[in-house]
Amino acid sequence: MAPPVDLVHVVRNGLVESIHTGDVAVCDVDGRVVAFAGDPERALFGRSCEKPVQGAVSFHAMDEPGDLPDDLIAVMCASHNGEPRHVAAVRRLLRRGPVPVSGLQNPRDRMRGGTRSRIHDNCSGKHAGMLVASAHRGWDLATYRSRAHPIQRRVSRAMIDATGVARPTFGVDGCGLPVHGVTLRAMATMYARLSAPDRAGRLASSVDRVVRAMTGSPFMVGGTRRLDTDAMTAAAGRVLAKEGAEALVCATSLDQGLGIAVKVTDGSWRRIAPAFVKVLRDLDVHLDGDGLRHHEEMVVLGGDEPVGTVEAVVALRHRAP
Repeated sequence: MAPPVDLVHVVRNGLVESIHTGDVAVCDVDGRVVAFAGDPERALFGRSCEKPVQGAVSFHAMDEPGDLPDDLIAVMCASHNGEPRHVAAVRRLLRRGPVPVSGLQNPRDRMRGGTRSRIHDNCSGKHAGMLVASAHRGWDLATYRSRAHPIQRRVSRAMIDATGVARPTFGVDGCGLPVHGVTLRAMATMYARLSAPDRAGRLASSVDRVVRAMTGSPFMVGGTRRLDTDAMTAAAGRVLAKEGAEALVCATSLDQGLGIAVKVTDGSWRRIAPAFVKVLRDLDVHLDGDGLRHHEEMVVLGGDEPVGTVEAVVALRHRAP
């Protein structure tokens, strides 16, 4: 197993004060590693980067309602900030069940230390989608988080198909739902396949709808000053991006048919953004405007004055086709 590599240096007054290491995998739809840094076979849990597949499964179980708008599909795949637009969208989604807000079994808002209700939590949209799908199918609502529940069995089958990992390690995500342990390469493969929905078999049209919804309503996926929202906005529909816990970020370069997965070794979110944006730029992903500047041009302060910078130093190694 190759060691992780330097992704980001924090430089104060010319001295490298902190180093953040990690790994990167870039794959095509067949799961071939086309570029990497560190170890693309690094094992991890998919965490919230699984949400596009989870959302597609829920949408499919709802029988793919043609009148479900982009913002409600996107919030099913979100790790949102709990801003008013997000909360309102989750309420609208639950009314489709109809399912009461009390049916949500995700934790209270973890971004605010549990000071706000469950509907404000960043995973409430995912849980709402699974509840509405279960209500539509007549499945038990009280046990929707169980691995044995029909919605979770469908998610696991879809994750196996999307990642190519026949026997993932099962765990419990921070929101209480099952989560799948795979490799960084497997996650990059899954995201590459989002660019080719026909690879998803019976879920093909649902995957296509999720991709269009997330790229069409990027604010609903994260929110204000969020890396995935801002990356999708800057790419103007050419990139699908999703943040996950423990400093995992995945993306699809839709035009190139590439999946990208970046993981910081110690799980710290503090400095992943510059590395992720540099990987996108190194892959010649077209990004418009200044919407990502605050993610890649971070200043190190001494008092109130800038005394250094956060420098992305990740260098991709490309494999010959």
